[in-house]
Amino acid sequence: MSDYLPGLEGVPATRSNISDIDGERGILSYRGYSIEDLAEHSTFEETALLLLDGELPTAERLEEFTQELRQNYRVKYNIRTLMAALPSNGSPMEMLQAGVAALGMFYPGNECLTGSAACTDLNYIDNMTVKIIARMPALVAMWEHIRNGYDPIPPRSDLSIAQNLLYMLHGKDPDPLMVKIMDTCLILHAEHTINASTFATLVAGSTLASPYAVIAAAIGTLSGPLHGGANERVIEMLRQIGRPENVKLWLDEILASKQKVWGFGHRVYKVKDPRARILQKLMTQLSAKREGKPSQLLGTALALEEAVMERLGHKGIYPNVDFYSGILYMELGIPADQFTPLFAISRSAGWLAHWREQLSDNRIFRPTQVYVGKSLRQYILLAARD
Repeated sequence: MSDYLPGLEGVPATRSNISDIDGERGILSYRGYSIEDLAEHSTFEETALLLLDGELPTAERLEEFTQELRQNYRVKYNIRTLMAALPSNGSPMEMLQAGVAALGMFYPGNECLTGSAACTDLNYIDNMTVKIIARMPALVAMWEHIRNGYDPIPPRSDLSIAQNLLYMLHGKDPDPLMVKIMDTCLILHAEHTINASTFATLVAGSTLASPYAVIAAAIGTLSGPLHGGANERVIEMLRQIGRPENVKLWLDEILASKQKVWGFGHRVYKVKDPRARILQKLMTQLSAKREGKPSQLLGTALALEEAVMERLGHKGIYPNVDFYSGILYMELGIPADQFTPLFAISRSAGWLAHWREQLSDNRIFRPTQVYVGKSLRQYILLAARD
C-alpha cells in the first residue's frame, strides 16, 4: 500500500473483539453489550472484568476479582516519597505517567516478557492487570493531597473503586448519588475502540515492554490536548460564560467568530453520543436532588445545552460525553486538572484488555512510510562545501 493517509485515518491497525462503535446509529458496545445496559445494571468492576475476560462474570468470579482489586489498593510508601519530591504545580497527568512507570520498579514482575511463547502466562497477565487498575485511583487521590501539602488519605478495602476514589479525595463517606455518578463515568470511559492512547498501548505492548511501561505510554498519549482534556475545556468555557443569562449573547459571539463550542459534536458519532445521553440523565437527577436549584455552573451548562440545540441541533451537533462529564466531575468536587487522570483510571481497563489481546497473537508494529526526501546523492567533503 503506497497511499499516505494522515493520522492513519480509516486504516485498520488491528483485529479486536473488545468494543465496537456504530457512529451512524449512535451505538457503543463492550464485548457485544450496549453501553446503556452496562451503565444501568453493571459496576465499573464488573465492566472491567467483562472487558478483560470477554464475558459477563459469575457472581463468584466477580467477587474474586473485586477482592483482588481491594487487596491491591495500597501502594508502597516509597511511591509517596517519590510523589512528594515532584513540583506541586506540576501536571497531574505527568505525575500519573511517572507514578505508573515507577510502580514497575517497586512491583517488578516482567520476567515472563522475554519471548512470544512466554506471553501466554495468564497468571502473570492477570496479576499485572489487577495491580495497575487497583493502584491508579490511589495515585490520583494521593496527588491531590500531596500537591496541597497534606498527607494522603489511605484507601479502604471495604469500598468499591468509585466509592474509594471519592473517599480518598474528600476523606468522608460519599453520597450514594455521587458514587453512582462516578461509577457510571468510569464505565462510560473504560473503552472506545482504537483511539490514540489505545494504539499507543498496542505499539508499546507489541515490543513486550512491561505493562507499567505500556500504560505509562498510553497515559502520555492521553495527556495530549487533542486526545484527553476536552472536559476540562468545557469547565473553562462555562466559567467564561459566567451565568445562565449570559449564554445566548456568548453563543452568538462564538458562532459569529466561528469558534468551537467545547463539548459539542464528535468525530465518530453522527448522532448524539450514547454516553452523553446517559450522563444527561444523571445531570437531571442531580438537579432534581437539589430541588431544581442547581449550582451556577450546572445551571449555565443546562442553559448552554438548550441554546446550542436551538441553534445547531438541525446540523446534527449534539453534546458529547465531555460536556457532561466535566460538569459532573466539578459537582463531585474534583478539580478540573484532575479530569484527564480520572479518564486514565477508567481507560486503564480498556488499555489492559487490548494489551492482553495484543499478547495473545503478538507481532511487533513496524509500519512503512512514504519517503518524500532527496534521492541518493554524492557526499561532499567539508572543505569543498560553499
